[in-house]
Amino acid sequence: MKNLFKSLASFQQEVPVIHKGTQGYGYSYADLPKIFEVVNPLLKKHGLGFTQLLDTKEGIDYICTVIFHVESGETLESKVAIPQVELKGMNDYQSFGSGVTYFRRYALSSALGLVTDKDTDASGEQVKHEPKKPTITNARLSKAIELIVEGKYTKEELLNKFALTEGQIELMENV
Repeated sequence: MKNLFKSLASFQQEVPVIHKGTQGYGYSYADLPKIFEVVNPLLKKHGLGFTQLLDTKEGIDYICTVIFHVESGETLESKVAIPQVELKGMNDYQSFGSGVTYFRRYALSSALGLVTDKDTDASGEQVKHEPKKPTITNARLSKAIELIVEGKYTKEELLNKFALTEGQIELMENV
């Protein structure tokens, strides 16, 4: 891995701070096109590349970021789960796409050691929330039922793993 780490260290010494130019709802961030615009020429210069692959294991979606050294083939991998969330005004596919884009941006920034403006993430006061059960999408419910039918999990095990509504539990009881 010495080739990969040497090139990655050289890349990190040269890559500038990437300024947050995209506005969200009350915040700003560096979007993927801006990150790519800055890092791609420097990755090429230092013989590096990356890919970000989607994977699903046991009904949970992941993004796997792979940084690679072009000549040696050495790789560095990082995997992160993409939580299923419902976003106002979006269907399940749009919400998932939004999550993929969000995690691609942060996974790549983390793997490459990028800095996007001042780090103010830890400057706020922590707010304590009661834990909320996440909502389950139709795709995750179908996967839960499939796992029960295949005998990989019992209903009780999946009830602890997936957040289900009364109606969804009734659906599973008919399996």
